Amino acid sequence: MSNYRLKIQYDGTKYRGWQRQRGNSDTVQGKIEQVLGRLYGKELEIAGAGRTDAGVHAYCQIANFHLETKDTPDKIRDSLNEYLPQDIRILEVEQAGERFHSRLNATGKVYEYHLVKKDYYDVFARKYSWQMEKELDLEKMRKAAELLLGQHDFKGFCTRASKKKSTIRRLDAVKVWETKKDIFLRFEGSGFLYHMVRILTGTLVEIGAGERQIESIRQVLETGDRTLAGETAPAQGLTLISVKYE
Repeated sequence: MSNYRLKIQYDGTKYRGWQRQRGNSDTVQGKIEQVLGRLYGKELEIAGAGRTDAGVHAYCQIANFHLETKDTPDKIRDSLNEYLPQDIRILEVEQAGERFHSRLNATGKVYEYHLVKKDYYDVFARKYSWQMEKELDLEKMRKAAELLLGQHDFKGFCTRASKKKSTIRRLDAVKVWETKKDIFLRFEGSGFLYHMVRILTGTLVEIGAGERQIESIRQVLETGDRTLAGETAPAQGLTLISVKYE
């Protein structure tokens, strides 16, 4: 029985997120498992490095599964791509170590959020960005982002925080940059809580728009009060860029 590592790219627009859901096949994990079952005649479960939300995209998601087959990794990749919908693509399949687990062995993740500047609406980017209605002060957003760096309890920047699981995470970098029409926010960290990147984005956008003070970041971190943070940014602007391993 071999352990296979998948590198996956997907457009999350029409899916209810990555994770398989009972009674609902419209998830990325569910679609891949359906095709694997059809190809190899048995139920196979894949483990993903992260559970992206409904509507969130992935430039590079990592997953793994176990299978006994004579097919080469390239043959597995090509067979999957032949039957998967066009908005899910297996970029690479390789044989991994017996103990490799895509989620448990991950040391970090990188997410990117795409904003379109005020007055630059792009009909072709509407599924992959959040259109701004106000001008944003990027310097204020960068100063606020500095307060997020390091290890903190990010309970106030997530929804559905579990009482059994720690909400402490390490944020290594938050980069904010712009082009003529677009603004990008990139978050690099040890891991992210449910809706965390989208709430961080919504909070930074409100700071950039002059709707809240930079110091409000400290208040949310100190109190863990979700109601003190900004809105949850729309899912379609968020993309999982990469997963890091040792």
